[in-house]
Amino acid sequence: MSEPFPHSIISSSTTSSRHVSQISKTYRQASTLFLTRRLPEALSTLLPLISPSDTPDSHDGQEEPAPVAKASRTTRIKIWSLYLTILNAILELEPDEGKEAFGNQEWRALCQQVRDGNVWEEVVRNGYHGVEGDVDTDVVINLATLLLTHARDQVLNQRRLETYLAMSNAPNLELAGGKLSMSPTPSSRTGQRYRSPAPGTSGANTPRDLNGRVKLLELYTLHVLLRNNEWDYAREFISASPILDDERRDAFLQALQSLRDEQQLQERLECEERQRQDEQLRRDIEEARRKREENEKRERKQTEQERMLREGSEIDYGIEQTSSTAANKANNARQNKPQHRARPSVSRHNDKAVASQTLTARAAIIISRLRSAMDELATSLNGNPALVMRFLIYI
Repeated sequence: MSEPFPHSIISSSTTSSRHVSQISKTYRQASTLFLTRRLPEALSTLLPLISPSDTPDSHDGQEEPAPVAKASRTTRIKIWSLYLTILNAILELEPDEGKEAFGNQEWRALCQQVRDGNVWEEVVRNGYHGVEGDVDTDVVINLATLLLTHARDQVLNQRRLETYLAMSNAPNLELAGGKLSMSPTPSSRTGQRYRSPAPGTSGANTPRDLNGRVKLLELYTLHVLLRNNEWDYAREFISASPILDDERRDAFLQALQSLRDEQQLQERLECEERQRQDEQLRRDIEEARRKREENEKRERKQTEQERMLREGSEIDYGIEQTSSTAANKANNARQNKPQHRARPSVSRHNDKAVASQTLTARAAIIISRLRSAMDELATSLNGNPALVMRFLIYI
């Protein structure tokens, strides 16, 4: 009589082998599509590996976890790294290209998923059963880099990294069978059936893990904290970190100081540039005010000249009228002179005496008026040079 237990083990092993083969095949297809820049096809091919099954588990009614959660550590890291790389390529598309490739609604949803940091929660929930401390260090590095590049700010990135560092450095202790277990406690929502695929691998137990932790600390202290202007806290964290040896700690502190010097230099240059722009603006305003005053002065001078020209024209008209009036009076006097001479006289002697007096008086009047006219004309000519030009032109 054969035992069913060995047959069950063989059947389970065969099923697991087919499952792993299918995951690897799907991953290779998605990688090929990504390398040929067919981003929509690459994403749709990879999504079944990182999404939970819609059908509930037949054993306890719980949701079947995503295939990536049951894959090996190496395969799991490859799948999540490819997924995050595809998202990064999608966000680097121009808006028109992204909308054309994915449609307006889907493209905006993918961008918002990354910029709001929701992709981190998706990775923890679908790939590690909600246990944040069990996320592979390489995956955390890729997540932090993605958010560092595309997130709206680095507040969420800093909080996620601090949570991960705290949970992975200090694993939860649980009482199981009277013994203390160092494995992190899975979320109550996932129950006890599905645990993190590789608990304890997120620490610094191997040289590879140590290098990953060092790189993660570099991202956290020299990039994320600095983007949040946490310079002093970054220095304190580097100085107190047990992961760093003296050589790495000195290198981190030197890099931090170099970045600080660069920032201060950049701030000083920006301050000088703002001062230069303010000074240029002040000079422009002063130049505009000076030009406005010059224009106003020029307009006032032109208005004054036009007023003087009008007054000179009015004076010229008065002189000409006076001269013509004097000439008319002289002509009238000449015309009236024969009339007086034609009057009958009583005696020739008296007529000659009266006529002599009349002619002398009238001649004196005419000469006096002509002299007055000439004096007025000379005065006008001295006060209005334009009249001289007009007089010369008339001659």
